[in-house]
Amino acid sequence: MPLLKSAAGAESGSINAPLDVSSVPPLASVPIVRKTVSYVRQAKVPLPDRLDAYNLLLRLGVAEVFTPEFLRTIDEGAPRDAQRAVWAEAEAGSVVNRMLAYDWKYTLADNDLPKVCGTTALAGIDVGFPLLSDDLVDFSLRLAPALKLKGLKLRWFFKAALRDFLPDEILRKKKHGFGLPFGVWLARHAGLQALARESFASLGKRGIVRAAFLDELLDRRVAEHPGYYGEMVWLLVVLEQWLGARAAGFTLRP
Repeated sequence: MPLLKSAAGAESGSINAPLDVSSVPPLASVPIVRKTVSYVRQAKVPLPDRLDAYNLLLRLGVAEVFTPEFLRTIDEGAPRDAQRAVWAEAEAGSVVNRMLAYDWKYTLADNDLPKVCGTTALAGIDVGFPLLSDDLVDFSLRLAPALKLKGLKLRWFFKAALRDFLPDEILRKKKHGFGLPFGVWLARHAGLQALARESFASLGKRGIVRAAFLDELLDRRVAEHPGYYGEMVWLLVVLEQWLGARAAGFTLRP
């Protein structure tokens, strides 16, 4: 998902509302209790807003990250409105199919495919996507939703169809994500740390991201949770590198 998304309100049911287990202090520190409370609270948020429950920018709050000058130039609600429109426009008779349509738009069309196609093009390599062929996609649209998500079993139909073709080791293996472990690398590599600090020093002068937030992100938050906050460091470093190459003199004045 894009870095910039609107902040949800603080009303009841908001994904930004803080967890409240203070009424039962002995239970407040029990991880399973906190997770249960979080699950119940998130379940009350309607789709597709619920899909942003772990969006880092939403959890921190846009005012914590961006400067007032930058926030005055944007419509904070536009990304959320666009997401709700995509969700509503999907021609789907089930929640599963509507979620797939939403995922095709934001995960495939807007995110994964541009990254793969852009990277391979730079390397002079042609890439194909056999699982996205028209015939296979059309076939998938005719499948019953219960075959796509069978109880709690993900990819059940796909695995059943390939049971006599792929080895059991592949069919049984757990999913591995493709996330970039930039935060872990950052903690270990002095060169990346220097690049991040140099990029943040320049970015902090542009009036887009609060300089105090950039300092806190590098000095405290990444150390606390490299895997979670490292992604934001990566995005902001890339933003500054792009601005430095394309709009070196860009700044927002108070």
